[in-house]
Amino acid sequence: MSKILIVEDDVAFCTMLKTFLQKKEYEVTTAFSGNEAIPKIKEDVFDVVLTDVRLPDRDGITLLEEIHKSNPKTQVIIMTGYAEINMAVNAIKQGAFDYISKPFNPDTILQTIEKALHTEVVSANTTQKENKKETPAKTKKDANHAFVRGVSDASKKLNEYVALVAPTRMSVLVVGDSGTGKEYVASSIHKGSKRSEKPFVAVDCGAIPKEIASSEFFGHIKGSFTGAVTDKVGHFEAANGGTLFLDEIGNLSYELQVQLLRALQERKIKPVGSNKEIEVDIRVIAATNEDLSNAVKEGDFREDLYHRLNEFTIKVPPLRDRIEDLMLFANHFLEESNVELDKHVVGFGDEVLEAFKKYDWPGNLRELKNIVKRSVLLSQGDMITLDILPNDIAYASQNESKTYGLFKNQNEQELILDALEKANGNKAKAARMLSIDRKTLYNKLKQYDISL
Repeated sequence: MSKILIVEDDVAFCTMLKTFLQKKEYEVTTAFSGNEAIPKIKEDVFDVVLTDVRLPDRDGITLLEEIHKSNPKTQVIIMTGYAEINMAVNAIKQGAFDYISKPFNPDTILQTIEKALHTEVVSANTTQKENKKETPAKTKKDANHAFVRGVSDASKKLNEYVALVAPTRMSVLVVGDSGTGKEYVASSIHKGSKRSEKPFVAVDCGAIPKEIASSEFFGHIKGSFTGAVTDKVGHFEAANGGTLFLDEIGNLSYELQVQLLRALQERKIKPVGSNKEIEVDIRVIAATNEDLSNAVKEGDFREDLYHRLNEFTIKVPPLRDRIEDLMLFANHFLEESNVELDKHVVGFGDEVLEAFKKYDWPGNLRELKNIVKRSVLLSQGDMITLDILPNDIAYASQNESKTYGLFKNQNEQELILDALEKANGNKAKAARMLSIDRKTLYNKLKQYDISL
């Protein structure tokens, strides 16, 4: 029976987690502070330690050092809230096995524990040496295929919709602002489908000149027009058996919309200059940052094509609506940038974290990725500092209508009630939204005589 130590100052949560893991046949010990955990670590050998990244008397990183001194083979899993994700990532760099964001699904923690139990422990130094031995191509490929699922309510809903529609044959319309990751959502749907081993062909409809659009989509035969010196396979045929992703579908000309509708209805295409029809079996996922329903009303987009593409709609939320995921994405882009630029930046300074949270991110994930990459390039040390950020981000003023932080000149009671309502009464989540710890929230609830 594997032995687990839980180090968590939230007694109720700690007890609940202990009961859950005991039912899964683990031997579980608990500690409610770092100082309480250290004697237990020295007296006993644990297979896994689950520890909160921030404890009343110390942080999880210093506890990690004590664990590895006493029992080098013990795997450490960091439990963290949004505000401490940067610390958790640093802990992994110093030898922690993984981190998991609160609130987490019970199945998720079980999977992480199982992986930890079946993974041989290596020191942080060994890991760094092994990473340097990896070929750049392999490392870059791994980084590009990594996925950040997100812990915000908006991300969870998005992931649920992707998982729901992926195994079906339905056409999907992905809607969202520029830079929100619509192509990644489409790719995730493809990977979760029965067509995952077949091609995924992405087409930017706004980048195709009108004059050659038919050739790009349906192909052409040699000599069919001036410049057609060889046969060309179009996007439909290239995606045969798999998924065709049509990005910015609203940019298609009306004439091409007619051709596209016919191809989707008949599942046949005819290359330019050819009399032979080719049967195709494709799933279409389209994306747009426009209101296609309004374009239909104004006559700019065919209604029959709209309904053909819109069997299921997925709305990708902007980054400002999934702020709990901000540092998850930032750290992911940091790792990608380190690989691409051959740098070794560890993380973000505290002032940078505050600036990131205050900024509205109109360019969404694309903007965040570009800013992180630029910052990694300019960074001369281990941490990204405020002075290398663009001024509009470094000195962004908090939008008071969107913040839940408690400030002296604001109505605290109203903010607390609003946060609790948004969190459906979940005090831990409300505290994170208010950027305060649970103890402070409890004191405020008592001060304003708020009972739930």
